[in-house]
Amino acid sequence: MADNEAKARQKMAEGRKKLQGGGGFFSKVFGGGGGSGEAADLFIQGGNLFKMAKNWKEAGEAFLEAAEFYAKQGDSKHDCATQYAEAANCFRKIQPERAVQCLEKTSEIYTDMGRFTMAAKNHVSIAELYETELPDKEQCVKHYQQAADYYKGEEQKSSASKCLVKVAMYSAELEKYGQAIAVFEEIAFYEADHSTLKYAAKGHFFQALLCHLNIDPINTQQALQKYENASPSFSDSRECKFVKELLAAIEEKNEETFTECVANFDKISRLDNWSTSLLLKVKRTIEGGDDDEDDLR
Repeated sequence: MADNEAKARQKMAEGRKKLQGGGGFFSKVFGGGGGSGEAADLFIQGGNLFKMAKNWKEAGEAFLEAAEFYAKQGDSKHDCATQYAEAANCFRKIQPERAVQCLEKTSEIYTDMGRFTMAAKNHVSIAELYETELPDKEQCVKHYQQAADYYKGEEQKSSASKCLVKVAMYSAELEKYGQAIAVFEEIAFYEADHSTLKYAAKGHFFQALLCHLNIDPINTQQALQKYENASPSFSDSRECKFVKELLAAIEEKNEETFTECVANFDKISRLDNWSTSLLLKVKRTIEGGDDDEDDLR
């Protein structure tokens, strides 16, 4: 490991010397050409040696130097983007904020090149960092939405839908229910209109209804009718029946019935944490509601 680090530092020193015109008098006068180009190769070699030594910070810095070299060339956009991505992979392990900065630069380059699918993938990577290493739901929404927009522009509906589901779920967690509903509906109505996807629509209609329940019951009832008209398969689903039972319990202000409905549904179709959290918020609007999640099951 130490040997790899020593070799890496030697490569970096050689690369910097090349950049400073270490090629000698004739190279400077006649533009020997190869020196500065070789510098980037040396930085990349140094970065790979640092990776072998598991020195992630120095590896990231090395790939960053290569990226910045290519950025100055003007005609090496792909190489530049590749090295920013390499730097991001290294920084992700120790400095996620810097990983985000590198991925944003990578995405900008791919956008300029018209490679929107690659730009979208980088925005997904940024969103994933904000899901884990740098928890920030607002940033998750922003970057998943940007990725979805790029995917839609490239007619990659499936990839766009996966990102939009994330946008809607995080919007709901931020209590931006109107925004979440609009996105869930966009996905669900598209699925309902396509024979191969229509059975997937019920899940997204259900998620939209959980958001509606957190606005008001009348709003939910109107949405339920609209979804049933759009999708006969949803109308026959357990999810649709479940929401109707919840609405009846809310109208009666019957907390016990509400909890029983949730428990019965959960026995057959296990509710995820996201759905449970939204149902808890609805339960609290019923008189005498309890804050204990376990009381829903």
